Amino acid sequence: MKDTTLVIMAAGMGSRFGEGIKQLEPMGPNGEIIMDYSIYDAVEAGFNKVVFVTRNDLLDILKDVIGNRVSQRIPVEYVIQDLSDIPEGFHVPSGRTKPWGTGQAVLACKGIIDTPFVVINADDYYGKEAFKVIHDYLTEEHDSDRENDFCMAGFILGNTLSDNGGVTRGICSVDESGRLVGLRETKGIVKTANGAACEGEDGKMAPCDIHSYVSMNIWGFTADFLDILKKGFYEFLSGLEGEDVSSEFLLPMFVDSLIQEGKASVRVLETNDKWFGVTYKEDKPLVVESIRRLIAEGKYPEKLYE
Repeated sequence: MKDTTLVIMAAGMGSRFGEGIKQLEPMGPNGEIIMDYSIYDAVEAGFNKVVFVTRNDLLDILKDVIGNRVSQRIPVEYVIQDLSDIPEGFHVPSGRTKPWGTGQAVLACKGIIDTPFVVINADDYYGKEAFKVIHDYLTEEHDSDRENDFCMAGFILGNTLSDNGGVTRGICSVDESGRLVGLRETKGIVKTANGAACEGEDGKMAPCDIHSYVSMNIWGFTADFLDILKKGFYEFLSGLEGEDVSSEFLLPMFVDSLIQEGKASVRVLETNDKWFGVTYKEDKPLVVESIRRLIAEGKYPEKLYE
């Protein structure tokens, strides 16, 4: 079977969630965190290596909470996303403290990954179907002459909303062949009595189609995508004006730019699993209950690592 890698973007951890880091908050009955379930599902789907993208100040705690445990069952590597890790000839703007975004996070894996890979967020639960359809797509032959043929899991918007406030989602436009045509980042999407609504360009709330596909930042790429990403990061830095301290090199926006320029094709693979995560601290009870329900349904063992 072809080797494939799971990349977990964990460098953004650090938002306070009660008394701890939200991505490392115990959610399962034996202290499991959301990443445990993502890794379990990815391994079950066929991925056979894990790469954590993190920061130097988070490396030890990440190893202690999950990495050392997981490494007993699957090979694990760590890469560091660092603000100063930029091409020669550029400098970090004075006053900037955060790394450059999810695009740079994945680029940190260059030199470490030489297999097809899936990219996920550390704090999102995706369900089993997303990992399976992406793994299958990455490892099967396709009747396609498209260059840079990638994929993403297309979640149904109605399955990704929070009961506790607005969320940001990448709403997808998809053609008749199931290819991604465009991605529009939409902020403040909230549940309504009739479905969902989001803020329009005029500042007023307008209905959103809850049946739309959305990106939850789970992508499938071939190894050569990292070369494309390297060039894109260089162009991103070249386009910054002055001492820009806030711009981010975001993975979804970069992929969308490749599509618009005709440089990549992305297959949208539908998943009907229900997303959950810890966007708000009030989300924790729902996450805990959701995991308990999945265990009761037999989708996970009571103890993942036995």
